[in-house]
Amino acid sequence: MLPDPNKLGLQKYSQLTLGGTSVIICSSLDYIQVTGGIEIMSASVKYRGSSGYIVSDELSNSVNIAIALKKPLLIKGEPGTGKTMLAQSIAESMNMELIIWNIKSTTKAQEGLYVYDTVQRLYDSQFGESDVSNIKKYIKLGKLGEAFVAHKQVVLLIDEIDKADLEFPNDLLWELDQMSFYIPETKETITARQRPIVIITSNAEKELPDAFLRRCIFHYIAFPDPETMESIIGVHHPQLERKLLEQAMETFYMLRNIADIQKKPSTSELIDWLQALVVGGISPGKIKKEIPFLGVLLKKNEDLDVLLNQLQGRGSPKNSNVMGRFR
Repeated sequence: MLPDPNKLGLQKYSQLTLGGTSVIICSSLDYIQVTGGIEIMSASVKYRGSSGYIVSDELSNSVNIAIALKKPLLIKGEPGTGKTMLAQSIAESMNMELIIWNIKSTTKAQEGLYVYDTVQRLYDSQFGESDVSNIKKYIKLGKLGEAFVAHKQVVLLIDEIDKADLEFPNDLLWELDQMSFYIPETKETITARQRPIVIITSNAEKELPDAFLRRCIFHYIAFPDPETMESIIGVHHPQLERKLLEQAMETFYMLRNIADIQKKPSTSELIDWLQALVVGGISPGKIKKEIPFLGVLLKKNEDLDVLLNQLQGRGSPKNSNVMGRFR
């Protein structure tokens, strides 16, 4: 039974249910009440972003709720919107080690737990002098295993989980729920000493199983609006000329708003493009007219063709000639 928030002196609170857990959250997130006990989040452990990462209130709230409820935080969004950098920012701001598990199409869940090096053991049995009966020395923990045995709480990033096969997320359900796994070769159970803060990113290339989604807190990082984008750019290019920034931003959002562009330029590509404009000594007046270093923003021939057709439709021969350099 949740207490009356008014009796606790909470202001601007909201009450909701997350994954079957009743929660009361006040606007500052200093207080979180969960069924079964009261948890207080002190200001010193709350995540509010870092010096190199601009975070919205909604995103910081999602991070703090995931930490309080001890659930993985699943982050989706366009490529280049800062999903991976979020985990780096959390680790930096909370002074924790960051362990990164990069997922590939061939990655298996078992690899994140441990690997038994049977080849090395066989080699040692034939040519080595060491005692091969000690199987434990041939067991190497994976990234999830490393996070479990860490003496201090760490941030674990499972990056681009949607690249793996469809069964991959389901194969991790028990381990992420129970924070433990069994190694049959050594008859040993590895249990997390400190529950890691788990951040999982996805580019939405594949749908994730419902059973997996139920165990996560979800947040979608929307593409930044111009005002937010300026704040992000200010972190990376604090001395940027105002006129150059305005012309580059206008051109960038113009490209993103072209309907038939397949791979729209991302935040990270805009940051790279701005650096290219500065290094190349491009004057602000040339940015919209010539779109210099276009290959930093558009990476597909089809998108270059779409832009060329768009410019020709507007009757801009000068821009068409510029585009010719990328054919």
